[in-house]
Amino acid sequence: MKVIATTRKAQGTGASRRLRRADKLPGIVYGGNVPATPIVLEHNPIFYALRKEKFHASVLTMELDGQEELVILRAFQMHPYKPQVMHIDFQRISADEPITMRVPLHFHGEEVSPAVKVDKAIISRAAAYVEVTCLPRQLPEFIDVDLSKMESGMTLHSDDLPLPEGVSVAEGVVIASVIAPVADEIPEAAAEEGAAPAAEAAAAPAAEGESK
Repeated sequence: MKVIATTRKAQGTGASRRLRRADKLPGIVYGGNVPATPIVLEHNPIFYALRKEKFHASVLTMELDGQEELVILRAFQMHPYKPQVMHIDFQRISADEPITMRVPLHFHGEEVSPAVKVDKAIISRAAAYVEVTCLPRQLPEFIDVDLSKMESGMTLHSDDLPLPEGVSVAEGVVIASVIAPVADEIPEAAAEEGAAPAAEAAAAPAAEGESK
């Protein structure tokens, strides 16, 4: 994906406010052993790109003043109630240096797993993404998570994920776990205990009526 930007000469709160009124987006690109560069972008293309999962977990090509460089999205700020991006940060990267990025998890197969289909349990998803470390060219758009083999008592960890070659994740992170079903029926003894007070309460008004 490509991002087009120009160097932002005017800085400060007032300058940023004027840019936003003109449908521009102030931002910054940093890293790469060079000074951080204030930039300005067209607002709407970025606003709609941020709605795409891929934009958050991909190596992007930034054309800055006509020169292309590789960047990744690091942060952005939204207006508290308007559909407006207020500021955006990108980081320069090198093609031959590892990067660490959040990559979304795509779950499937839950409904056919023994835990759900046979035991009527629930599979709780503990993470929506994982942080991976790899070279830029090895960065996956997402990681597939197959839940179809989940059984009662099982917990899926980041170590169990099918990772592409050259991609690593932190070990021991819980991705999903099986939660035992709650019993639908009240035990017979408990039901009898609950029935006795209810019967006594129902009998009390009738006894009062008879005494009158």
